[in-house]
Amino acid sequence: MARRESRYVCQSCGAVTARWAGKCEACGEWNTIVEETGGGGELAPHGAKRSSSKGSRIEFVGLSGASAPAPRRISGIAEFDRVCGGGLVPGSAILVGGDPGIGKSTVLLQVTAALAAQTPVAYISGEEAIDQIRMRAQRLGLAKANVALASATNLRDVLASLDGSGAPTLAVIDSIQTMYLDTLDSAPGTVAQVRACAGELIRLAKRRGITMILVGHVTKEGMIAGPRVLEHMVDTVLYFEGERGHQFRILRSVKNRFGPTDEIGVFEMTDAGLVEVANPSALFLAERRGDISGAAVFAGMEGTRPVLVEIQALVSPSGLGTPRRAVIGWDSGRLAMVLAVLETRCGLVFGNADVYLNVAGGLRISEPAADLAVAAALVSSLTDRPAPSGSVIFGEIGLSGEVRAVGQTDARLKEAAKLGFTGALCPRRRRPEAGSSERAGIRISEIAVLADLVEVFGPLDGRGNNKPGRSGLRMA
Repeated sequence: MARRESRYVCQSCGAVTARWAGKCEACGEWNTIVEETGGGGELAPHGAKRSSSKGSRIEFVGLSGASAPAPRRISGIAEFDRVCGGGLVPGSAILVGGDPGIGKSTVLLQVTAALAAQTPVAYISGEEAIDQIRMRAQRLGLAKANVALASATNLRDVLASLDGSGAPTLAVIDSIQTMYLDTLDSAPGTVAQVRACAGELIRLAKRRGITMILVGHVTKEGMIAGPRVLEHMVDTVLYFEGERGHQFRILRSVKNRFGPTDEIGVFEMTDAGLVEVANPSALFLAERRGDISGAAVFAGMEGTRPVLVEIQALVSPSGLGTPRRAVIGWDSGRLAMVLAVLETRCGLVFGNADVYLNVAGGLRISEPAADLAVAAALVSSLTDRPAPSGSVIFGEIGLSGEVRAVGQTDARLKEAAKLGFTGALCPRRRRPEAGSSERAGIRISEIAVLADLVEVFGPLDGRGNNKPGRSGLRMA
């Protein structure tokens, strides 16, 4: 009888070790190493048996040559098609991740129902029964859509069904962590199972021209569970984001071989499912209340789309030895940097105050161009004076207090003009286009250094204090 060999695999990074250990030396994670048993014989690095047969010669071609553009299948859900680069490409593999209950299964059921009118589609669930999927379809008003449903976890059965006659051109696997290959002794969801199942499904998609959408679970850190190689194997990686307290959901592309990365699609969660939002800027600014202190409108870019969002700051007196710094929707490290530059280069004092920062609407911003808008909101709250009325703010702040230029300035200004804004506080553009700002109808105030932004909020009194009466915070 063939001897069965054991190996120990990290469930976080996929590293293989000879014996169990509490900490993975490759990624540094604790309690992620699990024993996996393979078949007899000498094992290759990934557990496959080594072959002694000689490989065949492959044929090389030149880099130049005619290639037809990749065809697209348009679902009709514009926000989803935008994130995918203009539609779904046949033979591509898409990985969709997100927190539990965020709406992954809902939006994919809506996509399959929309495409069912033009092409055969299949929805295979390893987590829900058929009746449960039908209940969701009835709630979404999709009960009559021509979608082929199945509930299965054995990958051999799934492959046989998708590879036969009358196979669908779009297949959704919900989720990849529930699928298993009976040739592996490891449990479903382990590194070996996820890697092997995903590899088989992707090979089938390439061979038959099926658009394969894989749903992936996420860890408590927000990363897709399983080996990191899974994100390298697929063509597109989409993350579904959103705060449970907000009705907005953001579908973000972090990898796309057939379109731009970091593109977003905005949806609104309603009783009838996810409804696409054609103008996210108007939605994020819908509840904005006039000229109030501690608020600034940031003109940002999400992929190719300009998005306007309100940044709110609150600076309040603190009785703690170490004041609080709370951030929602932005990087806490960049907030600390902006506070340090304001204190060192502009003479403002935040060390005796709690600072709270929030990006309204549940959107998460990672663009450095938000630095200037954050600084404006902080100074506005500290001085209790509103930011300039009808103006958008954007620009990157350097450690020496300079305000650096950012890209796609004209697109930001045009979006602001479309929503009725008349002014902009921004850095000097690297390559200004003649007449572009006049065409947009925006009055531009160039900010060269951060001290110029502080002067926008008016002079301080003779003692260097802000307006008395509300916060009593000191300014140096």
